[in-house]
Amino acid sequence: MNFFRHRLRILIGPPALVVLITTAGCSSADDNQSAAVPSPVARTAALCRDLDKVLPSKVDGESRHDPEPASALTAGWGGPEIILRCGVPQPPKMVDPKVAEGGDPDAVAGGVNGVDWLMEKQDDGSSRFTTANREAYVEVTVPKGRDTSGVLIDLAAAVKKAIPKGVAPRGPQVSASP
Repeated sequence: MNFFRHRLRILIGPPALVVLITTAGCSSADDNQSAAVPSPVARTAALCRDLDKVLPSKVDGESRHDPEPASALTAGWGGPEIILRCGVPQPPKMVDPKVAEGGDPDAVAGGVNGVDWLMEKQDDGSSRFTTANREAYVEVTVPKGRDTSGVLIDLAAAVKKAIPKGVAPRGPQVSASP
């Protein structure tokens, strides 16, 4: 009888081990979110590369691990990730008179540590912030349930250092190599 138990374990053991290894290989704590890489004009892309060099390694206590595909125009922290994209087009709500008058419940303008932001509530409960009055638009998406003030405070110094105050280019974006 012991002979049959031993043989059963050998027959079941290796296939179970293969399934376990395959499953472990497919699930990883390092799985990064994806983020669409913007295609800004060359001047904006250069500013975004400068921003990438001064971004903090931690935002709101979360370590940096960038989204896929890898680009100097995108960055990420935590999981679910806080996603930064630099060189995005101007959001339509940024020029919406309702927002300026405070009449849009899903979009609010404000500033944090010397950086002006447009905040837009997203359908999935996340918040999207886009810099205003800077020479490049920087977009930060914060997952639902996360305190957004710490995120914006942690990013303010880098934005002020790399993206000068001014007016970002408008109109169609022309691809520049990131």
